[in-house]
Amino acid sequence: MNDQVKSMVKKEPKISPAELKVLEILWKSSPLSSSQIIDVLKNIENWHNQTVKTLLSRLVNKKIISYKQEGNRYLYFPLLKKQDYQKATSYGFIKRVFGGKISPMVAYFSRQEKISKDDIKELKAIIKKLETE
Repeated sequence: MNDQVKSMVKKEPKISPAELKVLEILWKSSPLSSSQIIDVLKNIENWHNQTVKTLLSRLVNKKIISYKQEGNRYLYFPLLKKQDYQKATSYGFIKRVFGGKISPMVAYFSRQEKISKDDIKELKAIIKKLETE
């Protein structure tokens, strides 16, 4: 676990659902200008241009993304890797909700939702791999 993830585990990044939508776009393709991000979001959300620019500004202030100036436009790119965010967020969730233990989480979800045969097969493969390491 790198230092950025370790610090996030201690202080899980506070990224709102709206900010996460912007970040997901940058994880798929970056660097992007605000107008490019706005164009992608037009198909997903009915947000004003200024809303997207505000979200970008918040993410920059939180040091989740950064930008470089190219001519008269800014190109945004993520500083936080998607897998690092997933690791910190999922660890924080498991710690808060299930006392840091994975088996109660799996048991809970298996009782609440139908787990497909493919999911069960995948979980077995993960466990088998963990047992051989």
